[in-house]
Amino acid sequence: MKVAVWDTYVHRNDKDGIMHFDILVPEDQQDAAAIRKYGEEYLNDKTFTTGHINTDKCVFCHVEQVPQHIEEEINRYGFAIVELSNCE
Repeated sequence: MKVAVWDTYVHRNDKDGIMHFDILVPEDQQDAAAIRKYGEEYLNDKTFTTGHINTDKCVFCHVEQVPQHIEEEINRYGFAIVELSNCE
């Protein structure tokens, strides 16, 4: 499966730092507001508080092929998250 990768940055309120994660959605998904909502859904499950995702910090980056386990997650939930830095 090819997916669109949305590069996302959010300020953490519990420490001086920026979270960096990718939101992966089906390649044909273009609705930026819906994609930001996926990111907010992910953030709501965190045990710490963060800033909100805004349009200049959540942008389309590229399209790539994903492994089977990520494809299954996208098929189940509509999106997948790849945590890159400061997400724990």
